[in-house]
Amino acid sequence: MSHHNHHKERSVPHTPRQLPLLSSLVAVSLFALAACGKQEPVEQAATPAPPQFDLLISGGTVYDGHGGEPYSADIAVEGDRIVAIGSDLGSAESTIDATGLAVAPGFINMLSWATESLIEDGKSQSDIRQGVTLEVMGEGWTMGPINESMREEALKQQWDIKYDIPWTTFGGYFEFLEEKGISPNVASFVGATTIRIHELGYEDRAPTPEELDRMRQLVRDAMEEGAMGVGSSLIYAPAFYADTAELIALSEVAAEYGGRYISHMRSEGAKFLEALEELITISREAGLGAEVYHLKAAGIDNHAKMDQAINMIEAARAEGLDITADMYNYTAGATGLDASMPPWVQEGGDAQWIERLKDPEIRAKMHEEITTPSDEWENLYLAAGGAEGLILIGFKNPELKPLTGKTLAEVAQMRGTDPIDTMMDLVIEDESRVGTVYFIMSEENVKKKIALPWMAFGSDAESSAPEGVFLLSSTHPRAYGNVARLLGKYVREEQVITLPEAIRRLTTFPAANLKITDRGALEEGYFADIVVFDPATIADHATFAEPQQYATGVRDVLVNGVPVLRDGEHTGATPGRFIRGPGYDAD
Repeated sequence: MSHHNHHKERSVPHTPRQLPLLSSLVAVSLFALAACGKQEPVEQAATPAPPQFDLLISGGTVYDGHGGEPYSADIAVEGDRIVAIGSDLGSAESTIDATGLAVAPGFINMLSWATESLIEDGKSQSDIRQGVTLEVMGEGWTMGPINESMREEALKQQWDIKYDIPWTTFGGYFEFLEEKGISPNVASFVGATTIRIHELGYEDRAPTPEELDRMRQLVRDAMEEGAMGVGSSLIYAPAFYADTAELIALSEVAAEYGGRYISHMRSEGAKFLEALEELITISREAGLGAEVYHLKAAGIDNHAKMDQAINMIEAARAEGLDITADMYNYTAGATGLDASMPPWVQEGGDAQWIERLKDPEIRAKMHEEITTPSDEWENLYLAAGGAEGLILIGFKNPELKPLTGKTLAEVAQMRGTDPIDTMMDLVIEDESRVGTVYFIMSEENVKKKIALPWMAFGSDAESSAPEGVFLLSSTHPRAYGNVARLLGKYVREEQVITLPEAIRRLTTFPAANLKITDRGALEEGYFADIVVFDPATIADHATFAEPQQYATGVRDVLVNGVPVLRDGEHTGATPGRFIRGPGYDAD
């Protein structure tokens, strides 16, 4: 296989179409000279034609992203675009021999938490090595817009990754990333939680008309800066305090710009179907498409509701509403211990939450509320079946880091304390929500969801590397294996869906939902975000016990025409760009 040569500037630009014309002109001139008898034709060594393209991917099986049968073709790249797809395309400065491998559009991660990991390390290795070329952020919280008090709070809340915050706007953060240098492209919804904190702080109340106007203006600004729409995360305080009318009011602004509403719904458990009805109502009332983040029926008592949820979404789609969903391919989720405590105790932010947890009366009340089934709030402690179903994966306090990877039950036993007390104590000692994995889903439902034609995929995780500060905390295996697990376990081994369909759902389907017009497919004129992988060997290796292990089977990845992965190794290149949504530059 030939190796990669760096693109050299040419003194005389040309296009492939000019070459035959140039050579015929030369032939005519030589013939004329010979005919005039002024000069004997001189035998000249044939000079090879200059390369026509920057890069050629040859011999691969092309899955163009549209879900049809694959075909054999070469793909030519010039600059950051695909310029030709076919056979015998000519020569290139650099070639990738893809014989025996699949060639597909770069994959889209619909729920990325690479917000901080890309600041620490722009290489995005855990996702790039799975073929992910676009990280889509925005689950409730975004890195902007922020005001000064939010900036101070954010600096105080930093865990293993420390960084300055020179931006204030939604778009400013993404421009900061682009300037810093990142390997994948990035896009985002604007966080409804962030908008709410900007104007109301952490208060449990509805906004005044003036505050709501300002919140709508912040959405307008974000849409014009390139947001894909509005993202919410309604099980968490303070997002929990927003009512449906507030979310409709924000979504209406996104709709004006062709944006979308996307939501971690108010419940995935006891009130799962009611929460889904709210999302469908927001879509209908605000007049925009809506997506369910990581669609799931959480908790053994709710697993049977998945069929009803699917029927509700299909009925809404039949009505003409553009309702979609995304998922990660695991039976456990990951969030924090805050998802095991009622929202009222968290009002006012982390500092007030921690103070309340020190009050004996409040602790007694917490014992009762956490252990009593209720549909008033989303209780992941009960959904996971109690302390054995919770794995602690992220601590800020160095003294607590040795507990990483243990279940809450194990830590409670070590300390000789009740699990609920242990949870409250850990939040106090860590001064954080404490990263937690919850086992709350059924494998049967995972397969049922993968089979749905309107299902995209999102890791709901950072994109990191098993080195440096990333080793200070654990993670969920989805950070290293979500896409590879789909293509290996569920496509190749279990044949839940076909490979062309899986690739469609990772590429053209989310790109269309995001209204991205020139990415997500292998077509002439499209940006060259391309992945070359082996369908026979692609596999995830990350486990809950040892999550920080790279997937294998992806060999080459291009982002904007630049190789970021060659022969399975990261090149160090950072060609990633901020992909702006449909409202960018709108009048």
